[in-house]
Amino acid sequence: MILVTDAQLRHSLAVIRSLGRKGIPVLAGDCERISTGFFSKYATEKIIYPDPKEKEEDFLEFIFELVQKRKIEMIIPVSDEALLALAKEKQNLEKYTILPIGDYQTIIKARDKGITLQIAKEIGLPIPLTYYPKSERDLEDIKKYPVLIKPRFSCGSRGISLCKNLLELKRKFKKTSEDYGPLLIQEYIKEGEEIGYYALFGKDSRSLAFTIQKRIRSYPVSGGPSTLRETILYPQIKDLGENILKHLNWQGVAMVEFKIDKRDNIPKLMEVNPRFWGSLALSIAAGVDFPFLLYQLYVENKIPLTTPQYKTGVRCRWLLPGDILWFLGAEKSWLDIKEFFKFSRAHYDIISWDDPKPILGFFLASLTYLFSKKKLKYVFKRGF
Repeated sequence: MILVTDAQLRHSLAVIRSLGRKGIPVLAGDCERISTGFFSKYATEKIIYPDPKEKEEDFLEFIFELVQKRKIEMIIPVSDEALLALAKEKQNLEKYTILPIGDYQTIIKARDKGITLQIAKEIGLPIPLTYYPKSERDLEDIKKYPVLIKPRFSCGSRGISLCKNLLELKRKFKKTSEDYGPLLIQEYIKEGEEIGYYALFGKDSRSLAFTIQKRIRSYPVSGGPSTLRETILYPQIKDLGENILKHLNWQGVAMVEFKIDKRDNIPKLMEVNPRFWGSLALSIAAGVDFPFLLYQLYVENKIPLTTPQYKTGVRCRWLLPGDILWFLGAEKSWLDIKEFFKFSRAHYDIISWDDPKPILGFFLASLTYLFSKKKLKYVFKRGF
């Protein structure tokens, strides 16, 4: 039995479906009673645990009791909160189960954008011009605008804001630091494709599988998770992404995000995500089944003899609700509108004729958001 956390997330659903289709029993877990992944026919069982963000100690106590009572072969943490909580107890948890991640300190290096960018600069990877202010006084050193405020610890585009001058920067810096903690300030690269390197590394920090994707649409439009993306070839991105993960002595899965700076046509490193990514369904549709490869590597101790090849030109959409929110909020040409309604050209993160019930699960889970200001803020207050 494999425990997959955060069953509400679309990438958790991708993991559940991937393993379930291979006949592997999956225990879908979440801190919510109504969760999209609970409705998948590939979720053998479901379990509700304490919220790892709000009640980390209770969450860990629950997990320790679970893995000792049940035969849990492996835990796949999907959210940042579950990942970090479990990573802290990796050594103790592995007395009872497999946790296919690196140690806590390595994960923190990747999750802290400030540390990640400093490491990248040291090894010669291109990065945007970045400042690391310790206080509001340090903002006086920034002379070129616009700039972005970015939390060093956040996911998606939460907490990111655009500042056009020093006055605006100071005002937003204070509020953002109160909400998100340590910040960095980065030059705003206005135009350029966003490209991601998605990989599985072995226990010896060797690259075993990868895909490369470009974003076509995102929500929010100003910068957020992709709602439509496509697999492409981009050898330079592959080399850069592999370089930073090898330098981190990485093991397990990760995503490395780049933005192509149109001023010099150079890919600039934006961040490393130390876990499964929101667009996981695309990698699987393109022929690289990362969850099953992870299972084979850690449970069956099988290492791929050759690097799995992925198909290029494959598209996948996060229609519910991501691409719909994009459609409602983005400036669109007639061509954009026509393209949006071409539903047959892409795979989907949630919609599946083979496993349709998560669609119902999504709508039921969404109803709970209408009665929670905290959840609504999570959906709509993203980007800048």
